[in-house]
Amino acid sequence: MSEDFFQGYKGAALEILKKFNCRVWGQATAETSRGTFNGTILPRAENDDDQHIVMKIPTGYNIGIDIATIQSMTETGYKKANYKIPEKEFPYTEGLPKVKLFGTGGTIASRLDYRTGAVIPAFSPGELYGAVPELADICNLETEKVFAVFSENMGPKQYIALAKAIGKEIENGVDGIVIGHGTDTLHHTGAALTFMVQNSPVPIVLVGSQRSSDRPSSDAALNLMHAMTAAGHSDIAEVMVCMFGPTSDEYGLLHKGTRVRKMHSSYRSTFRTIGDTPIARISRKGVVPIHKEYKPRRKDRNVKILPYFSDKVTMLYYYPGMKPDTLDALVDAGYKGVVFVGTGLGHVNKELYPAIERAQAKGVHMYMTLQTLWGYVHMFVYDTGRDMMAKGIIPAGNMLPEVAWVKLSWILGQTEEPEEVKKMMLEPINDEITDREPYNGYLVYQGGIPEVEGFIRDVHK
Repeated sequence: MSEDFFQGYKGAALEILKKFNCRVWGQATAETSRGTFNGTILPRAENDDDQHIVMKIPTGYNIGIDIATIQSMTETGYKKANYKIPEKEFPYTEGLPKVKLFGTGGTIASRLDYRTGAVIPAFSPGELYGAVPELADICNLETEKVFAVFSENMGPKQYIALAKAIGKEIENGVDGIVIGHGTDTLHHTGAALTFMVQNSPVPIVLVGSQRSSDRPSSDAALNLMHAMTAAGHSDIAEVMVCMFGPTSDEYGLLHKGTRVRKMHSSYRSTFRTIGDTPIARISRKGVVPIHKEYKPRRKDRNVKILPYFSDKVTMLYYYPGMKPDTLDALVDAGYKGVVFVGTGLGHVNKELYPAIERAQAKGVHMYMTLQTLWGYVHMFVYDTGRDMMAKGIIPAGNMLPEVAWVKLSWILGQTEEPEEVKKMMLEPINDEITDREPYNGYLVYQGGIPEVEGFIRDVHK
């Protein structure tokens, strides 16, 4: 058989396929020492090992079959897959809101190229309509591909370009904006846009998906429908992150861009509001506010675009025994701002004190946040905290570490005058620092405890 029938397979795995005359994209039955498996043989990513056959089983999930366990394989059918997502012309409906979708390279409405491991995006309105036809009932959609990067490659350059693009669309009369984004650094971008795009008259909604669209458990389509609903129909004109609420398909949540964080590597309900409640709950029926106060949608086109960012700010996550040369090296490298992520109420060890003094003498702006994530920096409680404040470290309230890094970078892109930097850092723009944490702003339940197990079993899964 032609090598075209064995995409990505090599070595021992390739020999197994040839031995049993089975092809990639062929439907096959594999008899193994661990049982019988039926499904479609998928391509392998080109850099993977040669010890497994990958098969998509009828449930839609993919499994890897160790070739050492394979006793026989029989091809029962063959149909080569087509990666292209079918396009349908996106209809225009009078009366529906106009929503602009900016793409940055996330997995929303995408398919996976199993041979290369690359994600093939569905991004034109026609492709999105072909993948998620329900969108046509929600809005009139326009799309623009701004970047095509994994979220770990998003940074200051992309934040600034997005802020400027958002400003232009608001001036052009759009009713809402959605930004498709990889989930890993989605909360960093949410914070950056909160500071760079102020006083928006329309909702700005960042959305991603934890699982690609070719998986039965994908959250892509529902997240996209929720985001479009929020952008087109919500009265909340803020920068928000829209993702699953519970891990079921019941509803999504809207989180403020300054109080949200990704908290699980693979759960669909990975995003949590920290130190507060989500701003709203959302379903295809509409938006139900949770916060009583928020910035409402307006009819004007007035928006402040402040696209500033310094790349000379860093976060320093403290650990026991940290040496002063760690901080010295950052200062020597020219960093102008340091966000400490300290223990407890905001502490680091005394061994760092000389380096902190040297940093202060060189004009480095230093702020303290917490490893606990929940709670407030209280550096006046113990001698350690008071000593550090005397040496120039400023407590950042209950600002999340990543948000403090983004905000300090944004500020130092505009000014390095110490008192002005301090004033801007500690003056909230949109709840990055709050006066208090509500009683239900800190909820971390533990499995195994009788009352929690009862809640999970009887009330909600």
